[in-house]
Amino acid sequence: MKPTPSADQTTTPRPSFPHRRQHPRTPVTTTEDTTAEGPYLKIDSSGDVRSLAGEVTTVGRGEGADIHLRDLTVSQLHAELVRRGPYVYVVDLGLSRNGTRVNGRPVARRVLKEGDVLTFGTARCRVGGLPREQLRPDLELRRESVPDLTRRELDVLTVLCQPALSDEAFVAPATARDIAEALVVTEAAVKQHLLRLYQKFRIPEGQNRRTRLANEVVSLGLVRPMPEGTARWAS
Repeated sequence: MKPTPSADQTTTPRPSFPHRRQHPRTPVTTTEDTTAEGPYLKIDSSGDVRSLAGEVTTVGRGEGADIHLRDLTVSQLHAELVRRGPYVYVVDLGLSRNGTRVNGRPVARRVLKEGDVLTFGTARCRVGGLPREQLRPDLELRRESVPDLTRRELDVLTVLCQPALSDEAFVAPATARDIAEALVVTEAAVKQHLLRLYQKFRIPEGQNRRTRLANEVVSLGLVRPMPEGTARWAS
């Protein structure tokens, strides 16, 4: 006869393995198999899906950002995702040299469509849950892209637009001489930069060309007023 197992052998529990348990993720996330309610942002590095339920969702490396990205190329406060009904647009806050891109193109502000790939610095995300429809012209949702700009071209645009960002009304943008003095370069060099910028932003020849360029740059949110007491230009 086979020996009868003892009570100790029959009641000994199996060892547990805590490391196999799936820990819950942070709030407002879902798994890949779960469909988020409304617009959402999926973070490539972690697979987390973050709901864009609020009117404004901040993105950045700072602990206070709504969507916290652990990437050194991301600014503390990098961008905002603004929701208007079922639609969402991204706004680069201009606080990072690495910028924000949509489908590989740098943007200052752009309306998003289903499946767009957003890159904050080098952190990649994908937007989903948006209406699959052609945006009607009467919605006035502009799909704008910003041309590739060099650091010096950004400096020229910043000086050009600073008068327009002041509290005074009807102020003309800076002249080529003003820009040259601020950047400590020759006026001829500034004019060459302006000619390239007119081409990049598709500003046709004609009167008030500098003003039209400044208006386009300001409307895209590429430049902002400088804080008082900030040293603007390096030598």
